Amino acid sequence: MTTNDTQPDPGYFDVTCNQRAYRELLPDPVPEALIEKILTAGTHAPSARNLQPWHFVVVQDEDVRREIAGGTRAAWEGFAKGSIEDQTTPIFKEVDRWAMGGLAEAPVIIVVCGNTLIVGMEEMGSSIYPAAQNILLAASALGLGSLMSSLPIFAPDGAFAKILGLPEHIVPLATLPIGYPARKLGRPRRRPIAELTSRDHFDSSW
Repeated sequence: MTTNDTQPDPGYFDVTCNQRAYRELLPDPVPEALIEKILTAGTHAPSARNLQPWHFVVVQDEDVRREIAGGTRAAWEGFAKGSIEDQTTPIFKEVDRWAMGGLAEAPVIIVVCGNTLIVGMEEMGSSIYPAAQNILLAASALGLGSLMSSLPIFAPDGAFAKILGLPEHIVPLATLPIGYPARKLGRPRRRPIAELTSRDHFDSSW
C-alpha cells in the first residue's frame, strides 16, 4: 500500500473533536450491548509490551453508585475544592454540583484499574489512560456522554477500593461515568496548535 492508497476517516475526527466532559446525565439505563462495545474499545488500546494490564469494574447498582458519590463528596470537600482559586466560574459551579452528589445520577460508572501483578505502577499509566480514552471516544461515538475523573478514588480512608472490594493488586486509576446526556454540548474550545507546539526544538515555533 502506498500513501496515496490510504483513505481518511472523517468520522473519527468528528468524534475526537466533539468529545466533551458530560456531568449532567439522564438516569435512563444504557443497554448492555453498548456497554460491551465501549469495553471492547477499551481493550483495543495500546499497552506496555501488549500485556493489557487493565481491569474494568462496571458499576450499575444504585446503592453502590451512591456510595461512590458519597466518597467523592468527601474528597471534594476535604481537599480538592479548596485548591481551586476562582470559585465563581460556571465550570466551577458545574463541577461542584457533580462532586457534591451529581455523580450518582450516572447510570453507569466504569472504573479503569491496573493489575500490578502484570505491570508495575511505573509503566501502568501508558496502558491504562489510552484504554480510558478509547472508552470515552467510544461512548461519544455511540451518542453517550462521559468524562474521566480521579476524584472519587481519593475518598478518605481508602473507601473507594473498599466499596468495590478491590484486592490490593488491582489499583483504581480512573472513573468514567457514562449515560445519555441531559443536554447536548457543542464542540469544545481548544487553543490553536501553534501555541502548543514546537518544531525540532522548544524555542522553534510551529
